[in-house]
Amino acid sequence: MKHLLKFCARFYRSAALAVAATLLLTPVPAHTQSSDLPSIGGSGGLMADQQEADIGQQVMTSLRRSAPRIQDPLVYDYLSNVIYRLVPSAPLDNRDLQLVIIDDAGLNAFAVPGGIVGVNGGLFLNAATEQQFASVLAHELAHLSQRHFARRMQQQETSTPLTVAGMVAGIILSAVTQSDIGIAAIAGTQALAMQNMLAYSRAHEKEADRIGLDILASSGMDPRGMPEMFEIMMRRNRLQGNRLPEYLSTHPLTQSRVADTRSRAEQYPDERIRDGQEYHLVRSRLQVHYARSPEIAVETFESYLEQEDAVRNDAIRYGLAVAYQDNRQYDKARSILEELLADNPGRITFQVTLAEVFISEERYAQARNILEPALSRNPGNYPLTYALASTETADGNGAAAASLLRELTRSHPGQEHLWLRLAEAEGIARNIVGVHRARAEYYVLMGDLKSAQRQLRQAQEILPTGSAERQVVNERLGDITRRMQARNNS
Repeated sequence: MKHLLKFCARFYRSAALAVAATLLLTPVPAHTQSSDLPSIGGSGGLMADQQEADIGQQVMTSLRRSAPRIQDPLVYDYLSNVIYRLVPSAPLDNRDLQLVIIDDAGLNAFAVPGGIVGVNGGLFLNAATEQQFASVLAHELAHLSQRHFARRMQQQETSTPLTVAGMVAGIILSAVTQSDIGIAAIAGTQALAMQNMLAYSRAHEKEADRIGLDILASSGMDPRGMPEMFEIMMRRNRLQGNRLPEYLSTHPLTQSRVADTRSRAEQYPDERIRDGQEYHLVRSRLQVHYARSPEIAVETFESYLEQEDAVRNDAIRYGLAVAYQDNRQYDKARSILEELLADNPGRITFQVTLAEVFISEERYAQARNILEPALSRNPGNYPLTYALASTETADGNGAAAASLLRELTRSHPGQEHLWLRLAEAEGIARNIVGVHRARAEYYVLMGDLKSAQRQLRQAQEILPTGSAERQVVNERLGDITRRMQARNNS
């Protein structure tokens, strides 16, 4: 029986990866195991917008529960900015996107019906330029715009959207977590039927390449970044023994596809578009994050600075400052960041990082002195607001922190970690109702409606009858109860 279970797990993982191969964008770098994720979209017909939204919601819930993710506001804010630079040029019906950053050093990105776009943190490591990085995102937006997934679903008439959602979630989780977590979502469903969707994968990839190039050019970015990125992927494959991973065998990134994309890219005007500085700052930040130790990160960036002209490279100096901070060499981190700010007054990334150093040193007044003026000049800025909220939380000012975090939950309601931070701040402020309400929203995002219901009932018991806040809690409780009933009846 034990051997049978192992065989089943291997079989369904193979099926999952085969499905992922239809939808996959990239191979994996040599220094990681397989961490590829599906890239799926759709085009027209069978699947209604609400059905796609249901799939997206279930996949997002599964990712929140099981996939390691990067919540760093500076990284998330950069990704948001580059995505929404591309979106106006993408032929998307739904531009209300949810962004996910998977905490994995593999080179990958994915798109899911319902407007979910995700990248691995490793995409920053492997894309040497912003143009290469943006080309991956443009490709994913092209998949979404053409609704490739729905096209395949037209041939799978027995599949319901919720069944598909379970399979998609399982495929993604199996790829992201490198475990059998997602296998149960696939086993017993239509994994084999999903394999039949392989037939048109090359055509869809070619279409996504073509549309992605148009998106890049229309967004003021360099289409040549796409073939450059493909060449990086090909080199990664060669480092793996000149053999494509098994799950890419039915969906290879061929040299002819690279050549075709390069030929198409060369037809666009050669404008030599320069990267924005922010990409390289975020890339340095993530290089520190993925270093094997803080000491190694310091050694790496110190060696970079020894190279010719590196001393004038702000991204390298910034990376060294982040490495010093991570290694608790706060004096050295502050010295570099203050120099960078002197040369780049108002640069939010430098301001936030310097404030983070002060928070680590428990010098909260100095952190406020940086963040409050910066936030007054950039109202609503996510990294600045979050850093100031972190300052107030660490300094025990729960009410001030809660006020800032409530603002962030209004602008980023799908970021579940913000609700946890809000619950913490409300607890420091002794606002028990606020704690229950924040926890309830966290549980909703995690798909645990029963726990959300319990939190709201506890808040309801505290609030006086007839109060405005109790009415708000009652309405939210009613909404969650209806969702639970609908789930039970489905």
